[in-house]
This record gives sequence, structure tokens and C-alpha cells, in this order.
Amino acid sequence: MTEQAFFVLTALVGEPRHGYGIVRQVEELSDGRVRLRVGTLYGVLERLASDGLVEPDREEVRQGRLRRYYRLSESGRRDLEAEVARQTANVATASARLRAARPGLAGA
Repeated sequence: MTEQAFFVLTALVGEPRHGYGIVRQVEELSDGRVRLRVGTLYGVLERLASDGLVEPDREEVRQGRLRRYYRLSESGRRDLEAEVARQTANVATASARLRAARPGLAGA
């Protein structure tokens, strides 16, 4: 799973969001490390939707502009949970290796 897809799915946990809301949430969740351009966002959303991980929620017009909202599907939630478990295991492995490799701390 790409970092962009990971953060888009994470942004949709709890409530549906429209495109600009997803962009803002991803930037906030990633502490500014991931900045999605609109074209990139919709490419990611299309891939996630074709994989069944996100679904359209609703459309509404605000200030004369159409907003399309997306929500996390149940399959998307399962995939995100699996990715969190994978990343958690990777962090644990790397952390253990780093602790073991510290001079003077090996075996402690």
C-alpha cells in the first residue's frame, strides 16, 4: 500500500469526506509529509474505489460547486487494519535491531 493510499484511507476513518477535506486531513495526519495535489488525490481515490476500499457516499452542492464525498468501505477498513499491523511489526523489528546494535547496550 502506498503512503498516499494509507493516509487517504486513514483520513476516511470515522466519517465521509470530500476531496478538499481529504487533502487537508492527510496533510494533518502526516504532519505535512504527504501533500496531495487534487489530480493525485482523485487518481488515488479511483484506484481505491476500483479495489473496493472506498465508496462514494453522497454529492452536494456548496457555494455553486459540486462536492463528492467518499467513505471507507468495510474492505477498506480491513485492509487498513492489516497495513497498520504490518507497519507495526516492521517498526518492532527495526527498533529491536537498532537497540541491539547500540554500542555499549548490546545484550542489555
